Amino acid sequence: MPGDDTRALIYDWNEVEPRPARAWVTLDDETLRDGLQSPSVHDPAIEDKLELLHLMEALGMATADVGLPAAGPRAVADVTRLVEEVRDAKLRLRPNCAGRTVPGDVEAIARISQATGVKIACALFIGSSEIRKYTEDWDEARMLATVRASLDLAAREGLEVMFVTEDTARARPETIDLLYRTALDHGARRLVICDTVGHIEPRGVHALVRHMRGLVAASGVAGVKLDWHGHNDRGLGLVNALAAVEAGVDQVHGCALGIGERCGNTATDQLLVNLRLMGYLDPAIDLTALPRYVEKVSAACRVPIPRNYPVVGPDAFETATGVHAAAVIKAFKKGDTWLANRVYSGVPADEFGLEQRIAIGPMSGRSNVQFWLERRGVEATTEAVDRIFEAAKRSARTLEEDEVWALLGGRPAQTRAAKATQPA
Repeated sequence: MPGDDTRALIYDWNEVEPRPARAWVTLDDETLRDGLQSPSVHDPAIEDKLELLHLMEALGMATADVGLPAAGPRAVADVTRLVEEVRDAKLRLRPNCAGRTVPGDVEAIARISQATGVKIACALFIGSSEIRKYTEDWDEARMLATVRASLDLAAREGLEVMFVTEDTARARPETIDLLYRTALDHGARRLVICDTVGHIEPRGVHALVRHMRGLVAASGVAGVKLDWHGHNDRGLGLVNALAAVEAGVDQVHGCALGIGERCGNTATDQLLVNLRLMGYLDPAIDLTALPRYVEKVSAACRVPIPRNYPVVGPDAFETATGVHAAAVIKAFKKGDTWLANRVYSGVPADEFGLEQRIAIGPMSGRSNVQFWLERRGVEATTEAVDRIFEAAKRSARTLEEDEVWALLGGRPAQTRAAKATQPA
């Protein structure tokens, strides 16, 4: 036994080989721009976007993409209002806006920056892969001229540039070098590497980030930051983002619930959880607002949260299985919350504003029923436990809370009143 230190009960194979030493990683939240490119999401009302902006702030997001002003009047109005909120509420996160490497997109961002008095970074993007060049009939001379003109215009307007190459993960090294070196020569100090169609694998991420770090070092330009922006077409969005972090990028991009075009972007919520558990996130950042952030995106964008979704899904910290529940219950009875949050969970629920929950179903034991009753201040009499236990064994699924109360003859008045005051 480890004595009083229950932390010694876990042998962590993740730590057998030391993690790469590095500074804390920051996040760019793309929910309100790239996330809204999903064909099935609802573009939230501005009131919802403002609330989301404050939740991003609460979760320590360093930057947030607040829209693409060149998309039209509504985009201009929403971006303007969001930037005003950053200014008026004195938020720490820095706003950025997406734009193509064309003068009109740069000018649209500049007008909002001037009107609000807020410095807005412009994330200017251009395709880089051969397949894009061939499809668009682009030649390198034209591409480089476009990059120079747009970045020079941004500099004249006093805008910081995040230079983005779309489809970096399928582009040739020589094309990558030409585009990014040109961007560095024309003032870009943040370079964004994109896996636009979710093509790359983790080993490819390491190779690509290593190439980019070499490019920056060879340029001799000081203070350049590298970002990773990935998509999830092969289900590799999260693992690729973590590979990019270990390969040395400074910032990663994502969207809440992984929303975005096709199969979506890297999920910001899952990034936050894993960066915290891996020790790559500033420990001063409080992640207990994570459930509210995800629930707000789900409601505002009309995207349901799958029951088995990691951490914030309804089933993430709930068990009705007898053996599993018994272990959690024993940990609680030891008075050890740390133990209860880890004995049957790879994620400590309390660090993210959540808790372990014991349910009752056909695979439950009597201890599930007893614990359920005790947690709600109800005496666990033999008669009550037997009645609920036998009903659970006859059921084909986990019992809903109201069904359990019905077996007890109804919910007590004080419990009904407490439930009525809880937010939906």
